[in-house]
Amino acid sequence: MKLNGNALLLENKIVNSIDHVVARNPLRDDAFDKDEALKIKLIRKKFKDIIEILGFDITHDSIKDTPDRVAKMYVNEIFKGINPVNKPKVTVFKNEYGYHTPLMELNIPFTSFCEHHFVPIQGKANIGYIPKDYVIGLSKIHRLVDFYARRPQVQERLTMQILQEISLILDTEDVGVVLKANHSCISCRGVKNMGSSTLTSVFRGKMDNDPNLKAILLDKNYQ
Repeated sequence: MKLNGNALLLENKIVNSIDHVVARNPLRDDAFDKDEALKIKLIRKKFKDIIEILGFDITHDSIKDTPDRVAKMYVNEIFKGINPVNKPKVTVFKNEYGYHTPLMELNIPFTSFCEHHFVPIQGKANIGYIPKDYVIGLSKIHRLVDFYARRPQVQERLTMQILQEISLILDTEDVGVVLKANHSCISCRGVKNMGSSTLTSVFRGKMDNDPNLKAILLDKNYQ
């Protein structure tokens, strides 16, 4: 079968599993025993307790629905990347046109949450790879970044998970990933330093051996 003239692999090359990447989040074995509806119900109750402990009037019009909003936000939005059923389905194309030079996808925005304080990490990702037998749709790279970001994270692990996923899907070691992000745990608490950023990077294969390719992924974040 072909799509826009390109051979499309009908079978997904990856399985929706938390086990296929080496850099894993610290999840319990029973992390998915409860369904999403039950998780929302339990979080709603717990967050209501937190609000009341802080001294707020949970019956006030402005705040009475906050526990429900937070519970749904946690499960359905900002932490939906925890559950492997939400992993984007990724199809790849046979590299019939023999493109074997670097492909760079730059300035991919992402929002994650620091697993130490549960406050936002916001930044951009630069990703490059050198195709072998397969290429991937550009939007799928964005979706994979978003999937791994939507869970409590540390930036180092997020960087590794994105690289490992793309390397596995495309069956190539020639991958580079750079993340530059602002951490709210630094700006809104602790040292309260505004404007600082954190840069993480990992390069494999030809992407690691070519300083020009590494420079593109690193420098584009600063434009």
